[in-house]
Amino acid sequence: QVQLVESGGGLVQPGGSLRLSCVASGSLFRLYAMGWYRQAPGKERELVAAITSAGITNYADSVKDRFTISRTNAKNTVYLQMNSLKPDDTASYYCNAALSGMQDYWGQGTQVTVSS
Repeated sequence: QVQLVESGGGLVQPGGSLRLSCVASGSLFRLYAMGWYRQAPGKERELVAAITSAGITNYADSVKDRFTISRTNAKNTVYLQMNSLKPDDTASYYCNAALSGMQDYWGQGTQVTVSS
C-alpha cells in the first residue's frame, strides 16, 4: 500500500507560479513511475506530466515549456513546477504512482486556481 500526499496548491494570478509536491510512503518509491493529473469541473481527468523511474519525462502539449516534473527519490517526493499559469490550468491536481503489474495509487488532490 502506497499513500500519496499532495501539497502546494492555492490561488495564483495569471502568469504566476506554483510548485506542487507529492510525498509517497514506503520504500519502493524509486521504482514507481510518477505522474501528475488534473481534473477541472465537468471535464475528464487528464495527464499533465509524468516521470519514469529512470527520470524520463513526458508532458501534455498544453503545459510543455511551462511545467516541469521532477523527483527526489531520497525524499520519496515528486514535484510539479508550474510557471506562466493560465486560467485554463485551474483544476484539482492529483499525484499518481504506477508500477507495472501492480495497482495504481492516487493522492487526495490539491486545488489550483488561477484567477485575477
